[in-house]
Amino acid sequence: MKTTFKFHHFKLALVIALTGMIAAACTEDIDTSARFTLKEYTVLSYLTESPEAPNFTEYVRLLNKVPVSSRSASTVAQLLSARGKYTCFAPNNEAIQAYLDSLYTKGIISAPNWESITNPTTLDSVEKVIVLNSVIDGSRSGEIYEIGTIASKDDNDELPTANLYDRKLYKTSIEQTDSIFMNGTSLIDLNNRDIETINGRVHEVHAVIAPSNDTMADIFRQWIAENKRGYLVASKLILAAGLDDTLSRTRDEVWETRYLNGDFPDLPNHPTEPDQPGSMPEHRKYGFTIFAEPDALWEAELGKSASSITVEDVKEYLIGRGAYPDATTGDDYTDPQNIINQFITYHFLPEKLSRDKLVIHYNERGYYWKTNGTNYTIPVYEYYTTMGKRRLLKIFESKESEGIYLNRFPILRNGRGEYSPEQLDVDDYHESGKFRDPGSAFTMYPDENVGVKILFDGDGEAEHENLINGCIYPIDRMLVYTENIINRLAGERIRIDMAAMFPEFINNDIRRPMSYYPTGATFTKAVPVNYPYLADVQMQEGTLFYYFGAFERSWSNYQMDEFNIIGKYEFTMKLPPVPKKGHYEIRFGVSSGSSVRSMCQVYFGDNPSYLPAAGIPMDLRIGFYYHRFRNGTQLSNFGYSSSSAYTTEANLPIDEQDEVTKSLRARGFMKGPKYFHCGNSNTASLGIENEHVTRRIMVSTDMDPDKTYYIRFKNVLNDAQSQFFTDYFEIVSKDVYDNPVEPEDYW
Repeated sequence: MKTTFKFHHFKLALVIALTGMIAAACTEDIDTSARFTLKEYTVLSYLTESPEAPNFTEYVRLLNKVPVSSRSASTVAQLLSARGKYTCFAPNNEAIQAYLDSLYTKGIISAPNWESITNPTTLDSVEKVIVLNSVIDGSRSGEIYEIGTIASKDDNDELPTANLYDRKLYKTSIEQTDSIFMNGTSLIDLNNRDIETINGRVHEVHAVIAPSNDTMADIFRQWIAENKRGYLVASKLILAAGLDDTLSRTRDEVWETRYLNGDFPDLPNHPTEPDQPGSMPEHRKYGFTIFAEPDALWEAELGKSASSITVEDVKEYLIGRGAYPDATTGDDYTDPQNIINQFITYHFLPEKLSRDKLVIHYNERGYYWKTNGTNYTIPVYEYYTTMGKRRLLKIFESKESEGIYLNRFPILRNGRGEYSPEQLDVDDYHESGKFRDPGSAFTMYPDENVGVKILFDGDGEAEHENLINGCIYPIDRMLVYTENIINRLAGERIRIDMAAMFPEFINNDIRRPMSYYPTGATFTKAVPVNYPYLADVQMQEGTLFYYFGAFERSWSNYQMDEFNIIGKYEFTMKLPPVPKKGHYEIRFGVSSGSSVRSMCQVYFGDNPSYLPAAGIPMDLRIGFYYHRFRNGTQLSNFGYSSSSAYTTEANLPIDEQDEVTKSLRARGFMKGPKYFHCGNSNTASLGIENEHVTRRIMVSTDMDPDKTYYIRFKNVLNDAQSQFFTDYFEIVSKDVYDNPVEPEDYW
């Protein structure tokens, strides 16, 4: 694996601005009366009393000065002496002096010593950079980063838990050696590492960990200024399209101020999760991901060096290839209708997707996150809305793909079409090795449906970059929203996890937080009604919006998370775009296995100020065998004699199941999918086998990709504790759900 060590410029202004981003995990003074009295070391006592203590005198001095957060009077030294699970990357005295030397060389301080830093704000910022970046508090997740755990990570992959500065660290290594670097520059000592203490681990490091504060905009400008090969052509296109202001954003400063002022109190404990208050997010960060063609690819396509390729060259190349035929071709590249703007913005997502979040492996059939590891099974995918002109981008990984792809469209062995009972009769949902035929539709490549592969290792010049507000990934071929890609997206069921629809859940580590996996816990977050935390959701007073992420719970959820909204709720969501004009169904996943679900009226349209009602109210308490109400459970009117009879039906011949499906669809219902397990193992029952796992057809209407659509949900029960539950949305064209040749599969 190739490794590139990056030494980005230290920007003092950004360091000072980032001081407010310090994690506020500790909101009260630490109770040091409960310190350990055993003879073994704590992290702090190791640094102050062990034979190695003379190497850390400067670091310990700073630990005793720097508070844990802006909301705590306790110092980091007090934290490291108390109970907990801490990972400490302790810089030795030489490392801290070298850091001061570097600040002096860059002109940030007037001399390479502490006495020269006379400005209190500057001193405070420098001290916090050294201390808060060196400590990870794993008390919530129960995770301590031993050297073996760190070494097992792929280079440039982030550790799941952020440090006290609210930054996630990554490791790099040198092949065939034991040398491990944190954030590319901070070497972990080969001998004084993995020191076990009562409350954590200590790793001596030979350089201060000071993560780059470069934004995406900074790095693209820098690469152009330096004429640096790697992503030089992409940088030119990005700045020409006027994206630099957007890509400079790191967080919502209004939220920061109001949160610290206490304007957003936590929601009360959820009625069905009595130990789980709806805690408000500490930050509202912005994030971005770009999948970029490296310069080597551009040079091969255009036959010129990256430094000489101009935006006009790229425009002529795209026109010549027939890409974006409806786009304008003038010189105003900031126009969303311009061909350059449409090309480059399709590479961007408004979410910072670290490698472990590109696709979410959790409970797909045959897989369970805790036991399978990287032994993947059936395909995992997500659909995101791109920046600029709103379009869909599919991210995909399967056992057969051997990597993560964009816009990959294999023929799956799904019991339909070529794999129907009349033909090969295989129904395991694995890739068949064949891909959809583009027909006469325009493609950039004859085998375009194989997809665009993300190159995590790069080519030595275009590496995966982790920046403060984004990730850059190299790709192996041109990424273009072609006629064929549009047709392929419209020709499959688009299933989107609810949390994936809203960038804020991803940028603020709320969706599937890999740092929070305690046994049997529920990770609960909330968003306020009096601030547009979710830009694409508008809520009325009385709405209590909870997000649940379950870990090792036997919930019947896709990817084991859900929106669980209570109160006299009324809220409106912006929907993702559809790929092309046509007739679509909009469905959502509902687990009716609770007596406290609600009944809601659905409204739909393209004018959020006036959304007509879509049908009669939906009762979310209705299952296929039981209807569950507060005053007791009733047998449903779907005709099943028992839960086992319902389960048995899932194994009937497909033609018999199809007849049942027609009957259910006529009433606005569908069974749950075969896709995911309802439980905490890779052999638990599937969604389709559980009578309380349902899909509801909410809307059936014509839709246009150039229009923006909204959906509203309103509680119609006089019960402020009844729950609106939703797990995922499905957007499905008539060509899929009403296809006489290849009917929609049960996955």
